[in-house]
Amino acid sequence: MLVGTLALVARALAAQRPGQSEAGAFGSYTRYDPGFGLGRKPGGGVRLGYSLGKFVGVEGDLVFQPEYTVTPPGGTANTLQPLIGSASLVVNALHAPRLTLYALGGYTLLDFGTRAPYHFTDNAVHGGAGIRFFLTNRIALRVEGRAIVTPSTHSSFGFQTVTHYLGTVGLSVLHLGTLRKDSDGDGVPDNKDACPGTPPGAVVDPRGCPLDADQDGVPDGLDRCPGTPAGAHVDATGCPTDGDADGVFDGIDQCPNTPVGVKVDAKGCPIDSDADGVPDGIDQCPATPAGVAVDPKGCPMDADGDGVPDGLDKCPNTPKGATVDANGCPLDADLDGVPDGIDQCPNTPAGTKVDATGCPLPVEAARAPVAQPGAPAKCPPAPPGSQVDANGCLVLFAPEAARPSAPGAPPPRPTLILRGVNFQTGRSVLTRDSYLVLDAVAASLVANPEIRIEVAGYTDSTGTKFSNLRLSQARAAAVRFYLARKGVPPVRMVAKGYGASGYVAPNSTASGRAQNRRVELHKLP
Repeated sequence: MLVGTLALVARALAAQRPGQSEAGAFGSYTRYDPGFGLGRKPGGGVRLGYSLGKFVGVEGDLVFQPEYTVTPPGGTANTLQPLIGSASLVVNALHAPRLTLYALGGYTLLDFGTRAPYHFTDNAVHGGAGIRFFLTNRIALRVEGRAIVTPSTHSSFGFQTVTHYLGTVGLSVLHLGTLRKDSDGDGVPDNKDACPGTPPGAVVDPRGCPLDADQDGVPDGLDRCPGTPAGAHVDATGCPTDGDADGVFDGIDQCPNTPVGVKVDAKGCPIDSDADGVPDGIDQCPATPAGVAVDPKGCPMDADGDGVPDGLDKCPNTPKGATVDANGCPLDADLDGVPDGIDQCPNTPAGTKVDATGCPLPVEAARAPVAQPGAPAKCPPAPPGSQVDANGCLVLFAPEAARPSAPGAPPPRPTLILRGVNFQTGRSVLTRDSYLVLDAVAASLVANPEIRIEVAGYTDSTGTKFSNLRLSQARAAAVRFYLARKGVPPVRMVAKGYGASGYVAPNSTASGRAQNRRVELHKLP
């Protein structure tokens, strides 16, 4: 029980230090070579030792044996008191805080007495192993066993080489001289410690100074994150800190205040793939075109709502509802100053003055000669800006309306383009703003019964050839049907669709395509 208590007290004690001395007493048990005829008896002895370093020491011991009464073969009974003295080199094989496992070897001198036939002394070598178990910082329990080999005995028993065995158990007292003080407990005595204030648990070099393999300022042994990259800031445990939680350690992070959720590069700086000023990870529109102005979420702004983002919009104050081109500038197919999409009369003749909705203003002076004063008008009012005859009827085929023909081609038929006649998108249904023009055309045809016409429909090049031909035919038929309802005999009219043929403007522009989507009246012979 006492030994167990001492063992608990000695849990943190050092097992051996350089410069320690040791003195001990022990009990022994010797088994001599059988040829010597000596019985197995206990004995005792003393030892003195000195540690040259943490792992190596030297010692000497002396074993006393009790008196033996022996009768050698063919002789008389004798008494003798064997004596064994040894000098050893001790090597610590395992050095732990509470115990030391060691091996030893060296020279042994065996003296068997002064009476024949044991009147001789043998020189021998020995080897063995043992354990020291430290009960306190000064007292150790020591158990040891060794073999003693005499290569050439001086006995007269008729053989040369003999082997004896010796076991010992005893106590040793260490530090009989002055104990070397180690104030910081790092294993280096104060008189050799170049860094006397080492924190407990830190690993030190032979000078007693803390080691710091990753150079983070926290000594090895205390450092919980020993592989910290160079330059990183660490906490008291030696682990890197990351103030903005972007995955790049403080000290390495060149952009230390990155907002939460932002993707960063190896230097800790935000990545902005589309260069819109809003970092990836926060940018909800990560593929914004270059030069586009964006909101705090990284999405393009469009102040005038025309579908072209600010920054790319070259006409940023486009009126609401206006149709624009790729640059954000309003389109004006009839060049009347009112943008398409807002223009309620999109096919106004060139030069016609229009109101804010794009429809022609009443210009009486632009009309041809009017009916004689007091004469009843044969036709309803024509669209503003139209040419009328003396009866107030719309002039359908003026001489200058005929288009020149190519050399060798038949002369063109007199033609009237019905500007202001519109249809619902992709359909053959007339819009209401077409009625004013068609009513004037119908009245003029009724007033001039000799005129026969072909209603010709045209489209732009958008769409397939078959669909364009079918749509143009349906729109021509719709105009013929409307004129018939207004009193024009159907036998005087032919409806025909020409699809995308006979275009009057390039189909490569929006304004050109608008001019090509039209209905014409061709005068028949």
